[in-house]
Amino acid sequence: MELSAPFQLALITVVAFLCQWASWRIKLPAILPLLISGLLLGSVAGLIQPRELFGDLLLPGVSLAVSIILFEGALTLRFDEIRGLEKTVRRLVIWGALITWGVVTLAAWGLLKLPLGLALLFGALVVVTGPTVIVPLLRSVRPKANIARLLRWEGIVIDPLGAILAVLAYELVVATGQQGALLHGLWLFFQAIAVGAVIGTVVAFILSALLSRHLVPEYLRSFLVLSAVIGEFVLANGLSEESGLVAVTVTGIVMANRKGVRTDDILHFKENLSVMLISGLFIVLAARLEMDQLLSLGASALLVLAIVQLVARPLSVWVATLGSSLNWREKALLAWIAPRGIVAAAVSALFAQRLEESGVAGADLLVPLTFMIIIGTVALQSVTARPLAQLLKVAEPGPRGFLLIGANPVSRAIGKALQQNNFPVLLIDSNWESIRSARMEGLSTFYGNPVSSHADQHLDLVGYGKLLGLSPRRELNTVATMRYRLEFGEPNVYSLPWVSEKEDKHEVAAHHRGATLFSNEASYARLASLISQGADIRRTRITEEFSFKAYLAVEDRQVWPLFAIDPRDRIHVFTAEAQPEPRPGWSVMALIKDDAKEERVSEKASEKASEKGAGKGTDRG
Repeated sequence: MELSAPFQLALITVVAFLCQWASWRIKLPAILPLLISGLLLGSVAGLIQPRELFGDLLLPGVSLAVSIILFEGALTLRFDEIRGLEKTVRRLVIWGALITWGVVTLAAWGLLKLPLGLALLFGALVVVTGPTVIVPLLRSVRPKANIARLLRWEGIVIDPLGAILAVLAYELVVATGQQGALLHGLWLFFQAIAVGAVIGTVVAFILSALLSRHLVPEYLRSFLVLSAVIGEFVLANGLSEESGLVAVTVTGIVMANRKGVRTDDILHFKENLSVMLISGLFIVLAARLEMDQLLSLGASALLVLAIVQLVARPLSVWVATLGSSLNWREKALLAWIAPRGIVAAAVSALFAQRLEESGVAGADLLVPLTFMIIIGTVALQSVTARPLAQLLKVAEPGPRGFLLIGANPVSRAIGKALQQNNFPVLLIDSNWESIRSARMEGLSTFYGNPVSSHADQHLDLVGYGKLLGLSPRRELNTVATMRYRLEFGEPNVYSLPWVSEKEDKHEVAAHHRGATLFSNEASYARLASLISQGADIRRTRITEEFSFKAYLAVEDRQVWPLFAIDPRDRIHVFTAEAQPEPRPGWSVMALIKDDAKEERVSEKASEKASEKGAGKGTDRG
């Protein structure tokens, strides 16, 4: 069945989204369902024909997409993340790559009977790991921060180096028998690195100057960076083959570590773009693959996969981590995780086509072998990495913690109650007196503005999965929810309700404020008033005899439900938009004020006083 070009494009888009959504639900890297979908839609069903659909634009388009993906990954790399691990990263990228290249080359030459030049090319292709598979895998595995940082740095930095190694091997293949072929290949290797580094650095400084001096309007910032990345990639490749990947990687790293350059909005745009590009690329590249070729590889190819996983990777990690601060458990997990990604798939397709056109024997095996390594490493590590991390005790616990904006009396009371029930809390405030009070009460704190660059660099969010905006400064809560929505996800950011007489046109849109904490009446002033009058937070178990409805109906007290804890010890936040329904076996944490009827008048007076105090900016940012 042949589909028209618009139908093929629509099918790729829809299937790509479904694969991404399914991987999010099952917490596995999306590359596996994307590759399987591509194979089924391509060679099996024949619904997608990439060669006919894109023609000569296919491989150039793939190369441009890979450059954008690499730049986005490099834009997240900050040198302060790897302090103390710089040597390990350097060794992984250099010595680890060379060891992997050598081991895989020997395996392909000896077991698959590939010509030596083609074996060298195949070894270079499977050196790379890549952010497209590492980052999603890290989200599901959640290893310790040092392991995650090492893997992320290695995956992004090694991609362009692996591509250049492939160029070196390719030159050796096409120049077989010619005098000086090795020297020529080495010259091209170092030339590509030098050209890419120079162009990447220059572009980074130009972009940094334009952005920091606000010479480009806000709505054109992302467009400027995207056009610059594409332009430098094409320019660098025109001067030296495959140096474009080096250029975009260098640009991303330099910009990420330049002071005074705000890249959050650019990174957000690039992340969304990368997800779409990655999804489409894997489906398209897998659709080009002939299933018969993949199935005909035989047992020798599986043995090569085993050598890649069980010999090459552990050996390279062992050499790279000699003398490092990593313990054997961390080294073991590092030695297991090295999935191959989009760069290997894209570069193999590019060189395979060139070699087939040149009539090189065995070139038709290059793509199926590379995809076999990609599918094998991703499938194996996706399933086993998380249990292995837990077995080795190097996995971070699930994000049970709360980040509380403000260290005021309301925040401290809620923080103490959560902490007493084994939910970690971190209070962040720029008011030193509030921070000192919180520390005296045994609460973890961070002194500073929650949306400052200092917080971006030094605030460790491992283990924290929810944000509560508890500051009396409404604007700070709003900005904090907007900032941390990307970290925690939109359903996990909350802020106190706005009690205002302003017209709607003067208010911040509700979707920027996160969900409304507790209820529409639970303003900061109301909660502070209740706490000052002796209200406290109590945990009560719901039973068959004492239902949640009966709990709320107890006379002579005010009850403000805050959280519900289910039998699996998962916490649910009461909001104005969604109220949990505690059932028998659940527990409810609520702010309770006894004898409320007698003190309504004094409460209102105290509430007004609290509102005045909040208006004076007791939580200074």
